[in-house]
Amino acid sequence: MDSMTAQDPVLARELAAYREWWRLAGVDCDFVDDATAWLAEPETTAPVEATSAAQQLPPVTRPVALSGQPLAPDAPPLAPPPDLLGDSPPATLDEFSEWWMTAPGLDAVGPRGRVPPRGAAGAALMVLVIHPEEGDRERLLSGPQGRLLDAILAAMGCTPNDAYVASALPRFTPMADCPAEAARGMDAVLAHHIELAAPQRIVAFGAGLAALIGSEDKKDYGNLRKFNHKPPNMPVLVSEDLDSLMSMPRLKARFWRRWIEWSATQA
Repeated sequence: MDSMTAQDPVLARELAAYREWWRLAGVDCDFVDDATAWLAEPETTAPVEATSAAQQLPPVTRPVALSGQPLAPDAPPLAPPPDLLGDSPPATLDEFSEWWMTAPGLDAVGPRGRVPPRGAAGAALMVLVIHPEEGDRERLLSGPQGRLLDAILAAMGCTPNDAYVASALPRFTPMADCPAEAARGMDAVLAHHIELAAPQRIVAFGAGLAALIGSEDKKDYGNLRKFNHKPPNMPVLVSEDLDSLMSMPRLKARFWRRWIEWSATQA
């Protein structure tokens, strides 16, 4: 018999052993070339009655924002900012200064450590900073920043008594988050403070003050020129904070150029 066609008993036993091994492993089906999703969940067919009932229900609608995008169904409505001024806000600048130093809900710490504003109502210039200096106690800006401010006012032709000096926050607050302070109602407090002070112009030292004053442009400080509250259209110049001006002379030069240009437009 030809060796190519004769059955090899050893090979036959090996093939039988292979088949038995695969059978014991649980593989007893043929293989095909088409891919099969073995791990997919089995498809379920909805009952005919349920499908028919669902087709009769009206479509579910979701609320849509003005932008055209659907609103999240679980999104809670935005709460209005707290009214820190209360039902009877201070009616004069003297009353505001007393309220500023004693109001219990103005900040989380309480009255201890607050620094009052200084100056008189109707000043030619209101100087606004974000918060007092670290060592301030009885007088706002009593340290190096205050000395720089006195030099700036002298160069402007103003004495320290000619300006009304105030801070947007009542105590030294390093790394103050001005947008967060505005969201909790300090922007309304500052607006009321400015209304009572009624200065002719405002110079605000600190880029973050743009958020508290209400500017839409918080980067281009020179373009912030109006405070749109009472009194209306009050000219405002926002610059870097006094601490930055002390440490970087080029910022002093830039502030002075802005002041000259801005003053010329207000003459």
